[in-house]
Amino acid sequence: MSDALTLPAEARERAGKGASRQLRRDGRVPAVIYGGKEEPTLIHVEAKELIKQLDSGHFMNSIVEIELGGKKFRTLPKDVALHPVTDRPEHADFLRLSKGAKVEVQVPVVFTHEEASPGLKKGGVLNIVRHELELVCDADKIPSEIEIDVTGKEVGDSIHISEVALPAGSESAITDRDFTIATLVAPSALKKSEGDTTSADAADVPATEQDAGEGDEENTEEEGGED
Repeated sequence: MSDALTLPAEARERAGKGASRQLRRDGRVPAVIYGGKEEPTLIHVEAKELIKQLDSGHFMNSIVEIELGGKKFRTLPKDVALHPVTDRPEHADFLRLSKGAKVEVQVPVVFTHEEASPGLKKGGVLNIVRHELELVCDADKIPSEIEIDVTGKEVGDSIHISEVALPAGSESAITDRDFTIATLVAPSALKKSEGDTTSADAADVPATEQDAGEGDEENTEEEGGED
């Protein structure tokens, strides 16, 4: 399970763009706690601390305990809006978690026992289709990652969600199909695919552009001869 994080916060007295801009100038990030059949709680947090937790790599999949006025709110980060140029956080949304709540999260996948895969030993390559899985989990049992064992996998094999043993309290959010997570392919197949892409790119260049380029070279040579 992802480690629980703690984030100190202060109540926001005013909403609106002007108040939010002032908070950002003061090194704070406006935020809101919502859900749980309660009224939204307007808060602001220290920008440096929020950035530090974002940089941990698992912030969005962690339970965050927000400390506000001597109380603790168990939440799950749902969205952090970033500045389009500086990437600094400008606003954050936190979902209030009630007891027994289910949440939908993106959990990274990790492949294990690659040395026990005959296909990889022969030079095959693991082509990862999904680096994260969309899961519905118990709020207090969010896994930090999902391990997928590739023991015995040969070139040409595929790994589907139905093969993955998910932790207790977790299930796939996608239930209408047995989607592919990764395939084991031969290096030549990858090279052929890359070659086809290159050829297609070249084919997209109009013949007139190629002819124009050749004409420019001829004109240059003629001009050079006159000198």
